[in-house]
Amino acid sequence: MTSRRELGRGERVLPGVFRLRLPLPWPGVPHCNAWAVSAGEGFVLFDTGMHGPDSLAHLERALAMCSLRLEDVSLIVCTHAHSDHCGEAPVIAERAGCEVWMHPNHEHLTRMVEDPEAVFARRIEVARQSGVPEEPLRRYAAERGSQASGIAGPIEPDRDLISGVTVQTDLGEWVAYETPGHAPSHVCLFQPERRVLVSGDHLLGRISLYFDYGYSPDPVGEFLSSLDVVERLGARLCLAGHGRTFTDVHAHIQGNRKLVDEQLEQVARALSGHELTAFEVVSQVFGDALSGQNAHWLMSQTLGYLTHLAAAGRIERISGDPERWTA
Repeated sequence: MTSRRELGRGERVLPGVFRLRLPLPWPGVPHCNAWAVSAGEGFVLFDTGMHGPDSLAHLERALAMCSLRLEDVSLIVCTHAHSDHCGEAPVIAERAGCEVWMHPNHEHLTRMVEDPEAVFARRIEVARQSGVPEEPLRRYAAERGSQASGIAGPIEPDRDLISGVTVQTDLGEWVAYETPGHAPSHVCLFQPERRVLVSGDHLLGRISLYFDYGYSPDPVGEFLSSLDVVERLGARLCLAGHGRTFTDVHAHIQGNRKLVDEQLEQVARALSGHELTAFEVVSQVFGDALSGQNAHWLMSQTLGYLTHLAAAGRIERISGDPERWTA
């Protein structure tokens, strides 16, 4: 049985605001959103989708469904430096002759573009140090070796997108708020009069967690602090990086906090009276949910939980090869 082929699609969600649903090649994550917001003679593009063989055609198809043209992009604003949110930025910027704004802490993207082999080797090293057996590592290496990065090329932002920076559109100005956690480069954009939030991957319609481990000391702690930042805004409509728009923003914030707390407690309980590798913790906490397709995702998430619990003094790291953790 073959899966249904995803195509780029566009739709208006508000006057002057358009959702561009763009295909992704990842199992379980079939598409991402870019958002076009009218601005004078053109429009601001919040996020770009992933770069691939047909990605530009999908984007242009979605834009055409909204009576928009790629050449009329006046500015690209990237919520964070992950391939599905900024991968097409260099191509669009060259074609439209516009600037790209992104948070300056995008080392996790820069490394991937400049030396993908080194990034991949580091992932293998972390996985081995975390207790992942050699056979799954060999399979992961074989599968990842044939996959493209999803990034069209180097991205050198024309402006650093940090807290307080504003983006002008026909709906008024959008204010940037730094919201690290999911990624160290993550930023949300808020339109205060209409109380609309472009949330990237900080808040999603279906509560799902991922922390880009290895680029900051405590990504889980950063994520929880970022939830506080967004909660204070009082948004009533969320334009997320994946899935449809939603209005129960406060409930989503609470749901994210609850899920983080639950999974932190599961990790802490798994270590009670035991010395376990991160891989063993993943197996105990996520059990049957662990698969070859989501192993990297769950490992990164669990390492985030372990470092957060260690920072709080609840567990400690035991040096070794592999390293272990204990309450």
